[in-house]
Amino acid sequence: MALIRSISGIRGTIGGVPGKSLTPIDIVKFTTAYGAWIAQQGDNKKIIIGRDGRISGGMVRDLVAATLQGIGCTVVDLGLSTTPTVEMAVKMEDAAGGIIITASHNPKEWNALKLLNKDGEFIDAAAGQWILDFAEQGDIRYAEVNKLGVLTHNDTYIQQHIDIILRHPLVDVEAIRKKNFKVVVDAVNSTGAISVPPLLKALGVQEVLVINEEVTGKFAHNPEPLPENLIELCATVKKQNASLGIAIDPDVDRLCFVCEDGSLFGEEYTLVAIADYILSQKKGNTVSNLSSTRALRDVTEKHGGQYYPSAVGEVNVVRKMKEVNAVIGGEGNGGVIVPELHYGRDALIGIGLFLTHLARSGKTTKALRSTYPDYFISKNKIELDEDVNVKHIFEQIKAKYKKQPINTEDGLRIDFDNDWVHLRTSNTEPIIRIYSESGSETTANNIAKRIMADIREMMLMKAE
Repeated sequence: MALIRSISGIRGTIGGVPGKSLTPIDIVKFTTAYGAWIAQQGDNKKIIIGRDGRISGGMVRDLVAATLQGIGCTVVDLGLSTTPTVEMAVKMEDAAGGIIITASHNPKEWNALKLLNKDGEFIDAAAGQWILDFAEQGDIRYAEVNKLGVLTHNDTYIQQHIDIILRHPLVDVEAIRKKNFKVVVDAVNSTGAISVPPLLKALGVQEVLVINEEVTGKFAHNPEPLPENLIELCATVKKQNASLGIAIDPDVDRLCFVCEDGSLFGEEYTLVAIADYILSQKKGNTVSNLSSTRALRDVTEKHGGQYYPSAVGEVNVVRKMKEVNAVIGGEGNGGVIVPELHYGRDALIGIGLFLTHLARSGKTTKALRSTYPDYFISKNKIELDEDVNVKHIFEQIKAKYKKQPINTEDGLRIDFDNDWVHLRTSNTEPIIRIYSESGSETTANNIAKRIMADIREMMLMKAE
């Protein structure tokens, strides 16, 4: 059992002991703290809520809605929805905030409360800390009977979301329709099943085959859209002679594609391809986090823009995008942020823009992928003893590689000509994550091995 309290929300496994996992008591406790934070922001007490399709979603939704009513909030429940849809609804409803009930890519036993501000964006570190502190020691006051909040339901927002995408100036429905694409979707038994197929039909895709379509929350496979979890999708695309496959995670904010031959387009290249298309239509800057492929920088510079890295985490990417007025940004995990819609990862607008790019290019999905450089990312981690001083180790690594360009905005990133390595600690585990990238898979792995050997040597020196 696990309960992870972080500044961006509360995540845990359902059931078990209060304070050790995500129990009804914990759900009420942290929802109450969020409601108290909303009350600190002003008189607006309208809150938007929505959930993905996981098994515990209905139970958690009922607890969240009732708690918010008990605080005196007006609650608009979107029901089964997507993370980007809830984010957009907060702005469209002129609400004070929102709660998305989803554990994103985590397995079925997990759920979470993702907390939004009035802009429909994830709350910042200061707000998150305020909520965590209040949950532990705040002075709780619930509303009297005549001041209880009202609960309403609105299931129209997925269609509204789709309609907005269709009106986006860079989404070309006619070009998509003319290509007669055949698309396979892995809906992973969640709300992608009620959002992606209607979007594809609206975009003019006539042949849509959905696997893992029933919204049960009993995920047919590990729901994170990684290669090892997409074997069925890859096989189905090839067997059905489809133009491409689409995979999303349970709350539809991550997106990746499968080529017509069943090979993976590459999760890291979702953002790269969409950025390439957007930058071909309008000039501007781009942002991704420090652990994402350098292919985005290559594409950005090809179009005359400037690429900026950010710390890992959507809230950090969004902050950097606003600072540099980026026209597109996101993360290498298939998260695409298109600021004209909203500052949040959105697989639905990503699908509309990618299909437009594919249609206008006149290429197959595989041929389009071949137009981008092949970089390889090696992802590793090293476990730490409790007494390890990570800051000291990072200082030693910096000293050893002082002749190389170094970025310390989020952990430690070292660049080696066209290669790089990024070291950062986990917020939830006693580990250092080591990501390295190169044009050669062997080189990427060797860079990671070299840094890991350095860390182990420094840990051993301390032990001696």
